[in-house]
Amino acid sequence: MKIKEGSVVRGKVTGIQSYGAFVQLSDDCNGLIHISELSEGYVKDIRDFVHIGETIEVKVLKYNPQSKQARLSLRGINPTHYRFQRMKASDFETSSGFAPLAHYLPIWIREAMVGTVKPKSKKANRRN
Repeated sequence: MKIKEGSVVRGKVTGIQSYGAFVQLSDDCNGLIHISELSEGYVKDIRDFVHIGETIEVKVLKYNPQSKQARLSLRGINPTHYRFQRMKASDFETSSGFAPLAHYLPIWIREAMVGTVKPKSKKANRRN
């Protein structure tokens, strides 16, 4: 397999460490996906993105033909592949900001209280 910088290649994940994932690209070439190259957003656990034994597509950022080692990236390869994508406030924020929350909060409180407090009956309090 000919490997050159900027190309997208397939490889098999062979190991996972706290700092990244090791990928075997061919019999004599290995690479590392640094944790910062797994996703655009925060990565809490590398195993949320790759698993040992999984075959994945990666982008070659740097390649050293003498050592046959590559620096790899998952970012931007296939956005739907990622299990978790960072959401931006603009993805869910309305044009009126927090106004809908302020409007619905009293309604939600009333709905939650229905059935939790039972009014006392006058007859139940009387003694014969």
